[in-house]
Amino acid sequence: GQSHLMKKVVYGLLILLAVIHQDVWWWDNGELVFGFMPLGLFYHSLYSCMAAAVWAMAVKWAWPGDIEQWAESGDEAGGEQ
Repeated sequence: GQSHLMKKVVYGLLILLAVIHQDVWWWDNGELVFGFMPLGLFYHSLYSCMAAAVWAMAVKWAWPGDIEQWAESGDEAGGEQ
């Protein structure tokens, strides 16, 4: 269903974030954004916002439901000790 599709979208976005985090294309760029912020720092501020959005999507669509059920059941024998 849609939940399975959204899980795949979240996983794809996580892979994309891992790839674009390596911003080697702006290491030597001295351009300032808004007249004071280096372009690389601006990129990483946008990257951080994007990572937060993907994490919110992961919690909504890719978080394993059985963990929530276990936590709400009060069963203390869930998992290897």
